[in-house]
Amino acid sequence: MKIEASPMRAIAAGLSDVGLQREHNEDSFVVLSEHDLFVVADGMGGHRAGDVASKLATETISEFFRSTANEDVTWPFHFDTNLSEEENRLLTGIRVANRQIFERSSRSRECHGMGTTVVGAMFSPRKRRMYIGHVGDSRCYRLRSQGLEQITKDHSLLQEQIDAGLITPEQAVNSTIKNLVTRALGVDESVLLDVNEHTVQEGDIYLLCSDGLSDMVDDPAIAKIVSADMALEHKAIHLVDLANENGGRDNISVLLVEVHEAAEKRGLLARWLSK
Repeated sequence: MKIEASPMRAIAAGLSDVGLQREHNEDSFVVLSEHDLFVVADGMGGHRAGDVASKLATETISEFFRSTANEDVTWPFHFDTNLSEEENRLLTGIRVANRQIFERSSRSRECHGMGTTVVGAMFSPRKRRMYIGHVGDSRCYRLRSQGLEQITKDHSLLQEQIDAGLITPEQAVNSTIKNLVTRALGVDESVLLDVNEHTVQEGDIYLLCSDGLSDMVDDPAIAKIVSADMALEHKAIHLVDLANENGGRDNISVLLVEVHEAAEKRGLLARWLSK
């Protein structure tokens, strides 16, 4: 007798806030419900170019997913046979965004030198997998019964110092040295990114965020809020509020994705808020 696994569904809630010390918001995020796609981008660059880069990233990745829903469409980059179709799709969407940002930066004096970090999650209900791709120091955490775990590794100078054994993770948290990203979209014609797949369990919550959250709120405090018995949108608000209470030095974006067994009245729900 073959027993089919129950289908799973994801619900999502996101919030982006300018913070207390910035004049405008250079973060961007998107929930593409029909493709179970969730993306956060944190832009950088003068003359408001950072918000151009982050918005271009989220819009380009979304458009790639929409345009490639038809299997007959030719993809603009080589298909890596060592990766799954889902990993290839997420990887290619981010690469297309990198190319678009780089070309815009090259053409426009106002946008010259702009870039953005990005973290994206694609959920496969059929395979019960979450696919995570990222460039830079925007992060993805996962909360499950064992606790909160950071499942992406920053592409940053501090992380390189940790990997080299020059400082400990605890010292990095308290470091007064400005953290610099070592990879970003739009900086060059090509970009190296990390993409991985994770087996999903009932009740998992994935948190995608810009460093405006992770730099201002430590992991135990994040875990306390994400594990609290409240709606996802309320968790997003509490995370942003705490980052602002701790100084709000940067723009803050959070996107929470919770996975459940499909129930009769449970569908794919997305909420996004602004402040």
